[in-house]
Amino acid sequence: MKYVRVKRLSRRRNVTNRNLEQQTEYIRRVREILSQRYPTSEPRAFVHTYGCQGNVADSERIKGMLAEMGYALTEEKENADFVLFNTCAVREHAEDRVYGNVGALKPIKSEKKDMIVALCGCMMQQAHVAEKIRKSYPFVNLVFGTFAIDRFPELMYRTLRGGKRVFDIEERENVLPEGLPVRRDSEFKAWLPIMYGCNNFCTYCIVPYVRGRERSRRTEDVLAEAREIVASGAKEITLLGQNVNSYGKNAEDCVGFPELLRLINAIPGDFRIRFMTSHPKDCTKDLLDAMAACEKVQRHLHLPFQSGSDRVLKAMNRRYTRESYLELIQYAREVMPDISLTSDVIVGFPGETYEEFQETLSLIREVRFTSLFTFIYSPRKGTIAAGLPDPVPYSEKSRWFSELLKTQEEIASVRCAETVGKTFEVLVENETKEENGMLTGRTGGNVNIDFPGSSELIGTYRNVTVTEAKNWILTGRLAE
Repeated sequence: MKYVRVKRLSRRRNVTNRNLEQQTEYIRRVREILSQRYPTSEPRAFVHTYGCQGNVADSERIKGMLAEMGYALTEEKENADFVLFNTCAVREHAEDRVYGNVGALKPIKSEKKDMIVALCGCMMQQAHVAEKIRKSYPFVNLVFGTFAIDRFPELMYRTLRGGKRVFDIEERENVLPEGLPVRRDSEFKAWLPIMYGCNNFCTYCIVPYVRGRERSRRTEDVLAEAREIVASGAKEITLLGQNVNSYGKNAEDCVGFPELLRLINAIPGDFRIRFMTSHPKDCTKDLLDAMAACEKVQRHLHLPFQSGSDRVLKAMNRRYTRESYLELIQYAREVMPDISLTSDVIVGFPGETYEEFQETLSLIREVRFTSLFTFIYSPRKGTIAAGLPDPVPYSEKSRWFSELLKTQEEIASVRCAETVGKTFEVLVENETKEENGMLTGRTGGNVNIDFPGSSELIGTYRNVTVTEAKNWILTGRLAE
């Protein structure tokens, strides 16, 4: 993995209700302690991220702070002096993986007494999880939630200086982590958070409880970071938020999201703009018009519909209907005939019947999505849906899930076959793991194409002609 230069702490930004200079001082103190503990070598830090792109962006800021503290980043936790897992609470499977991987650190920690083990992120923002870590994993030194990222230097100093376990899961409603150093994982792709938190309270979702209410970054701060990203040579910026469509609502120092797209699009440079995730209830014709008018905004819209049944949508508190969703899709295709549509689907929401599930399949067949992210419902402690009657057994939900996958695969197979012979501009992202000498690139519609080529092409735009479609996997060659 390549890392790019760390952006230094900036005094022109403010951390809301935090003294940025104080955190800068804690970074200096931590660096001093580490230089005394490791006089002949750099201490090494391992950071592993679970979950969404928002977590990835948070980890990049944590890595930036670690680098300024004097840590060298490593991809081998066994050789690390500091290990951090940035956790996800959206699904039970993700939580189980965290517990298993934390437990696997115990023998490593027993051999390396000075190793610091830290946990952060959405899981840790839940009091019952933090208490489980406190009682069952005594070798974990530091635990902090999503509201404490801007205080990470202070927490590290307390951990190193005091030798006691440090827990910080306090919710701080108005905190916006501005001015933090960033160490991006890619030289040519950048995550750009524009807002934090969520006000939607979908009945199945834990995010509002662990990320807090919506907080939009000031437009001038977002634009400043976008300009920095472009100046660094990045070829793609992805704007992030739990619901990017809500950006700027009830904020005096923010424009609306469609206008933000127009402003970033106006920044000089050769780069792409993407965004996620959009909520259908806040997706407007103005937003779709902005996408159509902005040449740098990619013709890809990720618009989760979750269920094709109005009754289930109401039980989910999604606040739109099947009809209104399909109207949005129709308008999007009117103004952008080449748009690529992707979505999220939950199978087996409590109380869902097979007939209602069939309504989901019929919507999928009608829209013909490029791809879907599909999940069997996972109850989350503290959400409304977790207390609803759920009479359908998991085995039956699994059969529905298989039926959904088969339906989408049939659609994707036809769509992929239709691309053979066509040429697309792709951003070359990396070498494939499956075969030497093969690269993979992503089209503007967010579709991967594998093709032979030199690793020197990574991070550049190239025209690729599709030569073969195997089910939903595309292969091609560099165009003449």
